[in-house]
Amino acid sequence: MNFFKKEHIILMVIGILAVGFFILRKIDFNSDQKSENQKYALIDSNKESCLNCHIQTSGFSEFHNPEVIGCVSCHLGNPKANHIEDAHKDMVLIPGNLSDADKTCGKCHVNELYKIKHSLMTTNSGLVAVDKFIFGEADSPDHHYHIKDLKYTAADKHMRDLCANCHLGAEKSEFGEITQLSRGGGCNACHLNYSDKAVADLETYLNSDKIQLPKVHPATDIFVKDEHCFGCHSRSSRISTNYMGWHETLLDEKDVINKEGYKTFEDGRIYSFQGEDVHHSKGMLCVDCHSSHEVMGDGNDYLHEEKAVSLNCSDCHYKDKPNTIDHKDLDAESALVFLHRKYKHADKRILAVKKDGHPLVNTFVDENDEAFLIGKGDGKLHPIHKQSDICSRDSAHKNISCSACHAQWTPRCIGCHNTYSKDDKNGYDLLVKKMVVGQWIEYISEFNADKPAMGVRFEDDKKMIEPAMPGMVLTIDHKSFSGDKNAKNTFHRLYAPNSPHTISKEVRDCKSCHSNPAAIGYGNGKLIYNTSKAYGQWLFKAEYDINPNDGLPEDAWIPFLEKQEAKIFSTRSDFRPFTIKEQKRILLVGACLQCHQDSSKVMQQTIESGLDPILLKISKNCILPKN
Repeated sequence: MNFFKKEHIILMVIGILAVGFFILRKIDFNSDQKSENQKYALIDSNKESCLNCHIQTSGFSEFHNPEVIGCVSCHLGNPKANHIEDAHKDMVLIPGNLSDADKTCGKCHVNELYKIKHSLMTTNSGLVAVDKFIFGEADSPDHHYHIKDLKYTAADKHMRDLCANCHLGAEKSEFGEITQLSRGGGCNACHLNYSDKAVADLETYLNSDKIQLPKVHPATDIFVKDEHCFGCHSRSSRISTNYMGWHETLLDEKDVINKEGYKTFEDGRIYSFQGEDVHHSKGMLCVDCHSSHEVMGDGNDYLHEEKAVSLNCSDCHYKDKPNTIDHKDLDAESALVFLHRKYKHADKRILAVKKDGHPLVNTFVDENDEAFLIGKGDGKLHPIHKQSDICSRDSAHKNISCSACHAQWTPRCIGCHNTYSKDDKNGYDLLVKKMVVGQWIEYISEFNADKPAMGVRFEDDKKMIEPAMPGMVLTIDHKSFSGDKNAKNTFHRLYAPNSPHTISKEVRDCKSCHSNPAAIGYGNGKLIYNTSKAYGQWLFKAEYDINPNDGLPEDAWIPFLEKQEAKIFSTRSDFRPFTIKEQKRILLVGACLQCHQDSSKVMQQTIESGLDPILLKISKNCILPKN
């Protein structure tokens, strides 16, 4: 009888393991999309010789402990050999780089590796596409590329010299933790974590000429910190530094000695404090909002980052009812994250992103319909507030993104000149990481930080007003690269859609959009409403000089209430500045605001019901603009 029970228990365990294995291996892609390696490595850690030398080593994460998966599943090598040279043959000292991930991490994490290989963090497709478009090497910014395929055209060399550092395919070739200076490293870029003891042990190991073996191993786990994001996302639109409240300047360290409000980062860049994102002030990490489904991608090839990001502010700060999912319906990836983070809210509804349905497993909605977020960094419980009354009842701004009103500031550079120095012996190819002769050099004019300008995202008949920032306001000296004496410089004034991670609870006031020249696209200056005649007239005096290339102020996007002569004005084919008709509509409200305060009854009615019904009952004393 005891044997019979024991036999049944064994069969039950095997059955449970089989079901668990099936669940964990559930694939979200069609069969023709799967990675070539579809099976876990067969692991028998008891027969590995590694621990004969690497004894009493600790620091491993719970699910990557050698007692569970062995050493060879990550580091390869020969687990049957006892001699050091034989045991280390074909060993991978730093596993996780995309060059070897198929043999290391990807043996178990097949789906994740597939998605990473197709993510924009690996391909950099959008960056390459826009650069090629601006250099005249492509007819659109919407072609798909992979940064590893860069050659040596003018645009490709421009990328190699200035932009090709930040992609997951960049190799991590040295031991050590992820820092502000880290770039790439495949799986390590997000999942490698060194404890203080692991750092100290590594230093001892290196200082002993690699004789005194470390006792504490770095962990490989899902506990992603903001430091993992910083290396790459502190460049370009500088999301990481913006989120922390820091804006890059062109100052030298000697300029800010003993000055408050400035900070020098590890690469020597000087930043001024402009105001941190409200989520950062609450202690929230990047991954509190951007889950694995967005960070690693979903397996699809996207042209630009805004297409790959599905999360929206309203997914957490919803208007009426939240979009939720039950724990039992979680996909395998989300279920594993829930398990690894040891969450306890399996009995509660979990917020899900409306656009693609992926769950935010660190959130839940309780029995009172109150939503909460569990901080992935500190474990604190953060109440999630619904949209404010003014947001939820706002009819006039229903096609305006949340960040258009809630962003405190965004970087706003004036422009740069790009020239090629063919004899420069200090060139450095960021893609292959080696010194070269000849490089593109950027001469930057000015960095500013201010409230973002606005642009229009359009698709079919839908329009959404979103923040915009100078994307590529630049001059390209083509002759310096080609050597063709007849080649002419080209000038581009392109703005880009922007997601300022500088959100505040407070919103920008009405005038900061409706009578602010920089917000509309004219650049900084004085926008004056003249009512000395029987009609109103808007007048604009620019702060910056006129650029001779296109006759616009240096910091402008569009001319003041005149036809846009440029045929290309954005880094996207579905994003544009305001038309003259839209500008006049914005300035019409700006005219009203010359007399009526934001909080006045008439302006509040305009927000709730829109502008047109209010215009039907305006006073005879109102002076409306002619232009």
